[in-house]
Amino acid sequence: MTRFPEAEGRLLIKKICMKCGATNAIKALRCRRCRSTELRVKAKEGRGQ
Repeated sequence: MTRFPEAEGRLLIKKICMKCGATNAIKALRCRRCRSTELRVKAKEGRGQ
């Protein structure tokens, strides 16, 4: 299924904290909840099958 760029931007362009799992802005350097610097970009493709 084709995704709309607007929807993809709202849903997928984020960073996830590796410690607490909070979602953060793409420009974030530290987690908004636990202040950790262990952030990763949210996966854009599904895992597994």
